[in-house]
Amino acid sequence: MLERRFESSGPLRPRRLAKALLAAVLAGTAGLRTVAGKKEESINRDARIDLIRGLSSEIVVAKVELPRGRKGLSVNSKGEINKQAVEGELKVNGVAIRAGMPVEITKITFKPDRIVFEINKGGKRGRKWYQHIEVGMGNVLTPIAPDDTPVLAYGSWISVTFPGKVPELTVAQAKQMLASVLDFDRHSPTVLYSPAVPPQLKEAIKRHEVLVGMNRDTVLSAKGPPDRKIREVREGSEQEDWLYGLPPHVLFVTFDGDTVVKVHQN
Repeated sequence: MLERRFESSGPLRPRRLAKALLAAVLAGTAGLRTVAGKKEESINRDARIDLIRGLSSEIVVAKVELPRGRKGLSVNSKGEINKQAVEGELKVNGVAIRAGMPVEITKITFKPDRIVFEINKGGKRGRKWYQHIEVGMGNVLTPIAPDDTPVLAYGSWISVTFPGKVPELTVAQAKQMLASVLDFDRHSPTVLYSPAVPPQLKEAIKRHEVLVGMNRDTVLSAKGPPDRKIREVREGSEQEDWLYGLPPHVLFVTFDGDTVVKVHQN
């Protein structure tokens, strides 16, 4: 019995060893292909770091409406907007960011054929942390907070797509591709947060609020262009109201000349 067991098991060991060696070689080859694939399809590490340093946390102005939802807006490497796709996203998901509003690039993600710029922390809808908690006994569970109120997102994404792999890009080249969507020059951080702007106005701009004493350019930075304008002569001088929103929630911003003299929210 011992000899028979030795004869039957002995020849199997080289076969198992050969199989193990073959599996290791195949795994190593697959690993090399994966690494090589990543190297061929992705922009290199130094270029990524330069783009993240140059564009992340940058305050810019949106030139066009940006939609909510998971897709956002897409432009090609020539800076051309996919208008049909973005119109569909706006129709289904609504507007997250209006043209003329200051926004922040909060994250940059590199894909094999595109670079995705997260704007104002993205455009997904979400739930509060406590809306995920359920309590109960047995199989009967009840949420501790109702989940019937949608949590709207006020951010979006901009994807720059390429016909092949993402090439090596400089910050200037990336800005040029985004120029049809984002204005990097009109209100760069050095201008928007210059020493000449009082601290309370700086904070208001960050919160997208309007304060008495702002000028038209500052209001545009904080709120974007108005939905409507009304001009009237009051107390011998011509004043102009900028209206934001729709009834019953309308923000009235009254200008006397170039200065905000009154802010009223219905």
